[in-house]
Amino acid sequence: MTTQVIVLNGGSSSGKSGILRCLQAVLPQPWLAAAIDSLVEAMPASLRTSDAGIEFAADGGVNIGSEFRKLEAAWMAGVAAMARAGARVIVDDVFLGGAASQQRWQQALDGVEVLWVGVRCESTVAAAREVARGDRAHGMAAAQAETVHRGVVYDLEVDTTHAESLACARTIAAQVVTCG
Repeated sequence: MTTQVIVLNGGSSSGKSGILRCLQAVLPQPWLAAAIDSLVEAMPASLRTSDAGIEFAADGGVNIGSEFRKLEAAWMAGVAAMARAGARVIVDDVFLGGAASQQRWQQALDGVEVLWVGVRCESTVAAAREVARGDRAHGMAAAQAETVHRGVVYDLEVDTTHAESLACARTIAAQVVTCG
């Protein structure tokens, strides 16, 4: 069956976004990007600072509220609808709930052919990237490095600790099933 969606899951600063861009460059067909960061940026500012939305603590912790979950569910349904309508989609997400997060995606993507990819990076390397980025609370990368993978089942895992985004993208692309 033809792969319709690639889901990249990894902690903050693990390299998912870079891999996504490289996948778009190396895969022979066009693929849309659907990043959790874009969803967060699309939300009203009031939901980025309230317990109903998503809160980023100074220590790198992330708190998710009920309004965020509602909008996230709609976003997931939208990604699934795009795939069902014939678009190929690469999802860049952070499974803060580990296996429970994957289950929400599995429900939304029921009947869609998905390639589940774990993006790993040693926490010290991700933390250094986080500092260099300057747009994340210090501690987020270390806090998420392992927790986002707990109980998640993957078809493939890549590790960006020592591998470049392009090499990881090529490994993933080799697993994508295409027709015609």
